[in-house]
Amino acid sequence: MAMRWWCWRRGCSWRPAVRSPRPGRPGCAGPLGTRAASDTRAQMPYFSLVKTLTSVFPNVHSISPFHQRTPAVCCCSQTQSGEKYTDPFKLGWRDLKGLYEDIRKELCISTKELKDMSEYYFDGKGKAFRPIIVVLMARACNIHHNNSRDMQASQRSVALIAEMIHTASLVHDDVIDDASSRRGKHTVNKIWGEKKAVLAGDLILSAASIALARIGNTAVTSILTQVIEDLVRGEFLQLGSKENENERFAHYLEKTFKKTASLIANSCKAVCTFCLFSSWKKPTLFLGG
Repeated sequence: MAMRWWCWRRGCSWRPAVRSPRPGRPGCAGPLGTRAASDTRAQMPYFSLVKTLTSVFPNVHSISPFHQRTPAVCCCSQTQSGEKYTDPFKLGWRDLKGLYEDIRKELCISTKELKDMSEYYFDGKGKAFRPIIVVLMARACNIHHNNSRDMQASQRSVALIAEMIHTASLVHDDVIDDASSRRGKHTVNKIWGEKKAVLAGDLILSAASIALARIGNTAVTSILTQVIEDLVRGEFLQLGSKENENERFAHYLEKTFKKTASLIANSCKAVCTFCLFSSWKKPTLFLGG
């Protein structure tokens, strides 16, 4: 039998190609027969073609032109130098000890019911993904700027503010979506009602704004207030839809950026402001976020 291999064809379909037979090899089809067989297979429906080829080549699923099955060390377990990989959550959490306690201090509410609602999601059961990203970006900036591994207090405040803004958006999202559970327990609107849940989300946002003003950096204030605007616009975009398929995908990308990516990207951009980076580096950190 002639040697066969897979080759990519226009139209995202696969067909077996037959190498030209070597002289003196018995049982090899000639060029005309090979071409006719290839044309016949190309005209077959895709699934029939796959079924036929699978019966001819039992190990067809092990063939892949894009993924070579060569032994390699996973980058998630080791670095190239052979050192053990460090869990980024463990690496960043050292600078976030007492995160939720500090957030509850920022809320500073005397009314018990309002206090319970606003602190409901700050129970330590969240992943704190956004503060971790902000802390890691801040540490990378500090090492690059002045070879310091210490975290600035203002940079840590940005991490707290990012988590507060995110949590406030969750409270409001649950009201809009009429959600009944989050993180394995009832939502704020499910327990206290929609009207009080809206007020609780507003209170968390106002506390985040006060903490942001306390930093005293106008550039950081401008960056993070853009996040709040994006959240509102993103939620409004989610309520609408587009009929055209291309417009629908662009609509989805814009909504996703404003609702999710903007907070992470702008928070990363904000922490680099304290390192006095040049203007061209800030967009780079924004894209990294």
